Amino acid sequence: MKRLSFVLVFSLIALLSVAQAKYVFFFIGDGMGPHQVLSTEMYLAELEGRIGRTSLLMTTFPYSGQVATFSANSGITDSAASGTCLASGKKTNNGMIGQKPDGTPAISVASRLKEQGWGIGIMTSVTIDHATPASHYAHTPSRSNYYIIGTQLAESGFDFFGGSGFDQPQDKDNLAAPNLYDLCEQNGYVLAGGYADAKAKIGAQKMLLVPAERLVDRSRHAGALPYAIDRKEGDLSLPEIVEVAIAQLSIHDRFLMMAEGGKIDYASHANDGGTVLREVLDFDNAIKVAYDFYMQHPDETLIVVTADHETGGMALGNSDYTLNLKVLAEQKCSSDLLSDQLSALQKEAGKRLTWEQVKEVISKNTGLYAEVEMSEVDDQLLQAAFAQMIQHQGVEKSLYKDINALASKALALLNQKSRLGWTSKGHTASTVPVFAIGVGAERFTGWHDNSEIAPLIYEATQSH
Repeated sequence: MKRLSFVLVFSLIALLSVAQAKYVFFFIGDGMGPHQVLSTEMYLAELEGRIGRTSLLMTTFPYSGQVATFSANSGITDSAASGTCLASGKKTNNGMIGQKPDGTPAISVASRLKEQGWGIGIMTSVTIDHATPASHYAHTPSRSNYYIIGTQLAESGFDFFGGSGFDQPQDKDNLAAPNLYDLCEQNGYVLAGGYADAKAKIGAQKMLLVPAERLVDRSRHAGALPYAIDRKEGDLSLPEIVEVAIAQLSIHDRFLMMAEGGKIDYASHANDGGTVLREVLDFDNAIKVAYDFYMQHPDETLIVVTADHETGGMALGNSDYTLNLKVLAEQKCSSDLLSDQLSALQKEAGKRLTWEQVKEVISKNTGLYAEVEMSEVDDQLLQAAFAQMIQHQGVEKSLYKDINALASKALALLNQKSRLGWTSKGHTASTVPVFAIGVGAERFTGWHDNSEIAPLIYEATQSH
C-alpha cells in the first residue's frame, strides 16, 4: 500500500512537472476596458435582432478576471507605465519605458525568456516603437525617445517584430546617425514589406514586418496601420501579422509573442464608438489566429488577453433604459477618415462649399439623414458646426489627430443615438478584463493588480 501511494505521488509530481507552457501568446488591447468588450458583444447581438450578447472568442475562454491599472505615481496610468508593468511586473512612473521609478531597468518576461533560448515576437497595429511594444524590449526614461527606442529594438536580438514601422526612423538631432530600417538590416533583420512578402520570407533568422510603402521611403514617420473600418484590400492587418509571426516563430522549440491591438485606444481617445467596435472585433480576429494554433497544441500553449488601461470612460447607456447599438453599423469610416473627406471637400470647393454637399458626405458615411432619424435640433447642431467649418474655425484637438469639428459632432450624434456615452477623451482608472486559456490559465482568475500578470505568465513557462 505504501509503495502504491509512493508511485501515485511520484506520478502526480511528474505530471505537474510537464505542465509547462511552451508557446505563449500575450494579447494587449490598448485602451480596452470592460465596456469596449461588452458593447461589441451587445452590438453583434443587436445585428442579429435580439437583446443580449454574441460572445467574442476572448470572452469564451474558461478563466477570467479583472485587473487594476494604476501606475507608481498616478491613479490613472499612461501606456508607458502600464506597458512596462505588464511586460515586467514592475510598477513605474507615467512616461517611463522599461525602467523602475529610480531609473534601474525593469526586465521584461520576453527578455528573460530570450536569455533561456525562446523565440520572441513583438507586434502591434501601431508603430513598433510605441509605448506598449517598446516596454518589452527598451529601457528609457521617456516614451518620446523614439529614435533611442528604435535603436534598442534593432539591438534587442528578438526574433520577430511587426507593425506599422517607426515613429522616428531618422535621428533628428544627428542626421549622420543610421536610419532605423538600415540599422535593423545591419543587425540581421530581414525586412518584409507587407503580408505577401513576409510569407515568402518565412524562415529567415530574424524578421521585421511593416507595410510595403514604409520600405520605399525609409525616412518617413510611419503613423499607424489603418483602422479596421477604413482598411482597403492589400492593407496590412494585425491578424495577418500574428499569422506570419506564428509561422516565423515556429522555427523555435518555444516562443512568446506579444500582440497589441493599439488602435482600440486611438478610437477611444476620439470617442468614436463605431470605430472602437470594429477594432475590438479585429483584435478578437487576431486572437482567433492564435487560438487555431492552440487547438493544435492545447497541452503546451497559453493565451492571455488583457489591456493596459481603459480609454474614454465608455458607458453603455446615456438616457432612457434602452440601447440602440445597431445604428453604429451605418458608420462606414472612422472619424479620422470622415474628417479628411470633409477637409478635402472644403479645399476643393472653397467658398462655393454648400451645406448640401457636406450633408451628403455625412449621410453617406454615418447614416444620419438617411437610415438614422434626425430631429430639427440635431440638424441645427450640425449646421452650426458647418458654419464654423466654412470660417476655418472648426477643429477639435485629439491625442493622435486633430479632427474636423463637424466630423466629430456628427459621430458624437451617432454615438448619442446608439446610447453610448463617454466621460473622457483620455485614460481612466477603470479595471480592465483578463481572459486566459491553456497551460497555467487558471492563474488569471479573480482580481489582480497589473504587476501580477507578467510574473504569472513567467511562472507558467517554468518547470515545477
